[in-house]
Amino acid sequence: QVQLVESGGGLVQAGGFLRLSCQASGRTNENYYMAWFRQAPGKEREFVALISSSSLSTLYEDSVKGRFIISRDSAKNAMYLYMNNLAPEDTAVYLCAAADVGVRPGTIWNDYAYWGQGTQVTVSL
Repeated sequence: QVQLVESGGGLVQAGGFLRLSCQASGRTNENYYMAWFRQAPGKEREFVALISSSSLSTLYEDSVKGRFIISRDSAKNAMYLYMNNLAPEDTAVYLCAAADVGVRPGTIWNDYAYWGQGTQVTVSL
């Protein structure tokens, strides 16, 4: 089991910056992919970015490429999402996810076995 807790959300003006964090606990000495998803009210859960256990492989949803950066610190069992030039359409609950060991997940939410509770990001004009 892996437990995930997100933090760092908040209210920011358009063009602003936020850093989200995801702290993992439990089976953290094993290799697994992690990802960020987001869900806006009335919309389906949407893939944002993923990162491999080694951090050598990353993937971004097209609308966040060039603005968001995903990273992880294995020593701290943490993952981060650096969000630059935020826009109102980025407003959503951001969720941290982890895949099972040995699974190479994609952009589909049910590729991931473990989820945090989410952190709200609100971008105002």
